[in-house]
Amino acid sequence: MGNPTRKKGLSEPKPVSDLPETESWHTIPAEQVLEKLQSDPKVGLSQDEVQRRQAEHGPNKLVDVRRKQWYQILLPQFTNVLIIILLIAAAIAFAVGEAGDAITILAIVVLNGILGFIQEWRAELAMEALQKMLSPRCRVYRQGHDHEIDAVDLVPGDIVILEIGDKVPADLRIFEALNVKIDESILTGESVSVTKSVETIGSDAPLAERTPMAWMGTSVTNGRAKGVVVATGMTTEFGRIAHLTLTIGEEATPLQRKLGVLGKQLGIFAIIVSAFVAVIGWLAGKPLMQMFLTGIALAVAVIPEGLPIVMTITLALGTRIMVKRRALLRNLQAAESLGSATVICTDKTGTLTRNEMTLKRIWLPASEISVTGTGYDPAGHFEQDERRIDHTQRSDLLTLLHTGLRCNNSSLSEDEYGWHAVGDPTEAALVVAARKGLHPDDHPRMLTEFSFNSTRKRMTVVEQLPDGMLAHAKGAPEVILSRSTSILDGERIRPLTDSDRESFMEACEEMARSGLRTLALAQRLLPEEIAFEEDAVENELTLLGASGIMDPPRSEVKQAISLAHSAGIKVIMITGDLPATAMSIAKQIRLPVDREVTGQEIDEMSDDDLRKTLSEDVLFARTTPEHKLRIVTLLQQEGHVVGMTGDGVNDAPALKKAEVGIAMGIRGTDVAKGASDMILTDDNFASIIGAVEEGRRQYDNIRKFVRYLLSSNTGEVTAILINIVLGGPLILLPVQILWMNLITDGMTALSLGLEPVETGIMQRPPRLPDEPILDRPGMFMIGLLGGYIGLATVWLYYHYLGHADPEKIALAGTVAFSGIIVLEKVNVFNFRFLRAPLKAIEIFTNPWLLVAVVVTVGMQVMVVYTPFFQKALHTVPLGLSDWGMMVLVSLPIFIIAEIFKRYRWQRHKMQTAA
Repeated sequence: MGNPTRKKGLSEPKPVSDLPETESWHTIPAEQVLEKLQSDPKVGLSQDEVQRRQAEHGPNKLVDVRRKQWYQILLPQFTNVLIIILLIAAAIAFAVGEAGDAITILAIVVLNGILGFIQEWRAELAMEALQKMLSPRCRVYRQGHDHEIDAVDLVPGDIVILEIGDKVPADLRIFEALNVKIDESILTGESVSVTKSVETIGSDAPLAERTPMAWMGTSVTNGRAKGVVVATGMTTEFGRIAHLTLTIGEEATPLQRKLGVLGKQLGIFAIIVSAFVAVIGWLAGKPLMQMFLTGIALAVAVIPEGLPIVMTITLALGTRIMVKRRALLRNLQAAESLGSATVICTDKTGTLTRNEMTLKRIWLPASEISVTGTGYDPAGHFEQDERRIDHTQRSDLLTLLHTGLRCNNSSLSEDEYGWHAVGDPTEAALVVAARKGLHPDDHPRMLTEFSFNSTRKRMTVVEQLPDGMLAHAKGAPEVILSRSTSILDGERIRPLTDSDRESFMEACEEMARSGLRTLALAQRLLPEEIAFEEDAVENELTLLGASGIMDPPRSEVKQAISLAHSAGIKVIMITGDLPATAMSIAKQIRLPVDREVTGQEIDEMSDDDLRKTLSEDVLFARTTPEHKLRIVTLLQQEGHVVGMTGDGVNDAPALKKAEVGIAMGIRGTDVAKGASDMILTDDNFASIIGAVEEGRRQYDNIRKFVRYLLSSNTGEVTAILINIVLGGPLILLPVQILWMNLITDGMTALSLGLEPVETGIMQRPPRLPDEPILDRPGMFMIGLLGGYIGLATVWLYYHYLGHADPEKIALAGTVAFSGIIVLEKVNVFNFRFLRAPLKAIEIFTNPWLLVAVVVTVGMQVMVVYTPFFQKALHTVPLGLSDWGMMVLVSLPIFIIAEIFKRYRWQRHKMQTAA
């Protein structure tokens, strides 16, 4: 059957590429839009036509921005530089017949990959559990009937019916509207619901001001509407941003970049040392094969085989701590990257604020009243001059609250997650305020309603009372004032004077400058014979006062901003909301801002001008996704490590571009979550600063165990090199080196990864983005301590070595093997604090380290005295005096390091004081 809605003379529907772009639908009259889409508003599409268009345009759904398959998470676990070096070492070991060493290395690589995969896959599944469908069902007209269908089945030309509480299932051109308001905050950042109409609007109107359009994913907060679908899936405004997000490549985290550099350096150093020693030994007359095996032993000694698995386990344990701090990590490096952030770009609505409109101030002719409490929880009271008042004794206040409650189509609901608004957020704020002061009758009798629209700018309802009819009105202050002839002053009604008008407007303007949305309220006791017409009812009103409503900041944000400032992190607000509203919030949370910059101003700036602006204390308002992306990109070009927070679709491209994208878990859209690296499960900006502290702790601990492992490996290389120069045999066998690097050193390094937060960690400035894991002082410490370990090991070896007695040789080798482990266990205490000497009271602050030292020394004792391990690791039993000698030789390494750290600490304090 053909499409019964098709008009005579019309051609087949055009493919989407021939239809107007989404940006231009608002400039075309609704009748022409319906004609272009060949859709009848009273009948809709036929089923045959729906199927044809579905085949042409595809399902009405978004491409998953960043949903990873299991293999996309597993494969990268085996592609970092350190892992590749280990795989090469395993291949060489196989080639020269050291199958045991090769199997050990491969086992470590596989275990490391599995641990990393499990952690990231669990995060991916947790993120998926957070996601919800944008609009699973919607109402449409098809074949002349009202149907409820899955939103995924919508096609261009479908006629959609919207009512309060609905989510818009696709981009619609509205052609019928009755008091429609839509919350577009997830798309535009505008905190106040937008009033919609059917009239066309200019082509240059920004997204937030395109009143004839309803955008996919937004929510209807008031009224009813009908619209024709003009775009579905990835062709919607929602989808356009999702596509923009898809086109942005993955950014390597600072830790990934630094580990890549470290891995390359270690690989090159291992090759150079191995080749140098092998060639020198061969030129000195030693057998070529012996020197080749020696070179491999050195390469194994240079590379810290335990580093990848220690790194993975440490970051995985860190993610568990982050969950307790209300942050879900989607990759292991995200926390460390946030710890190195120099700039956090944050959205306003729902991130810095609660995204819950709240009535904060009430102007009455007799006085001004403040209202406590935030959000939709009706807990709170009324204050005058910062003192709580008995509101039951203020009839003027109670009258205003009653009118705000009656002239209203919103309501409140409570569930296990708290209080929620049903309907327009601004009207809900009036309901909440009324609940704080009244115990209203839940079943008033309403006779009629004159609804709000963009032309009238007011709303009036008529309530039937036992002794008459009472009209309640609210609206724009200038509109209500123009229709008022009297004013409620305290407990009496008196004529409205010019002075009253001036005072009222001054109060409203002052509230507007403070970022409050103002609504005037009035009422009128109606005569019995009055006609229920707008002009008849909405005249001779009695002005009650004005309310100031805002989306308040979260209570924890002010302290979080202060802590970010002390940590040297710049916070930049980037919002789609109005400049005045954004500036008001900035002042309340004490965000340093000298001026606001609009999206239009950004468009007029060159990159150089915008870079200069970014160096100042500014906020950005009325921005688009492209603006946010441009800002993040320029900040990165200036060398900043950027954290980007957001919850809306409009935030997704910038979330993905930033080193750390942080999405809101409760209010965040699926697209924002999919583009992020971290999801805040409580939507609290303050949790970000907690994550910064945890990230800094993790990075500090990574530096600690990297330096510890490299100092241990330097000691091993030094011992082998010196012994070769002295003409001796291999002082440490490859299997012994692997035992140290993977087992004893690995366990001890892992305990360093559990070090608690150092005092003052959030008073430091951020690390320089190009600061390496190993700086010059770090390399000096590694060389100094590693050199001592190597020299002490060689001394122990020759102290026990006889002339040619096989037993003496075996004893010397065992003492050298065990001695270097004891040296390394004492050395680990040198790396607990990198910036200050170790205090006696702090020895027990990390019990895991003490356990690791005891366990690893105990394992070495087992190796020395157990026949199986004696054979596998070439050891012989030792006496008690031998262990005493090792401990005595080990003590100076701690003293040397403490002297060096105390010297650096005193020098730092003197420089700071100067």
